[in-house]
Amino acid sequence: MNNLKERWNIKSNWQIVAIFLVFSINGSFATWVAKPLTEFIGISFKTHGWLFWVIRIPLIFVVYQITLPLSGWLFGQFKFFWNMEKKMLKRVGFKRLFPE
Repeated sequence: MNNLKERWNIKSNWQIVAIFLVFSINGSFATWVAKPLTEFIGISFKTHGWLFWVIRIPLIFVVYQITLPLSGWLFGQFKFFWNMEKKMLKRVGFKRLFPE
């Protein structure tokens, strides 16, 4: 636990619990939201197989990135998740959005 606290620059065990809860809730929420969105687009696994996953996985990623800071805010950890969000998006290639 102390390694995580030091690495993430957090102070209490409650923050670790809140961060883990946000990650788990947000991941489940993103996959839950992606299902009706893929159905709205008209793509299902039964009819389009591999195309379903080619569209659904990036859709889950986008929903996850949008809702991560929001769900972090609900648990009082907005600053942590906003910094993590910027770090993730820079790694994916959106460096111009978040200049140093």
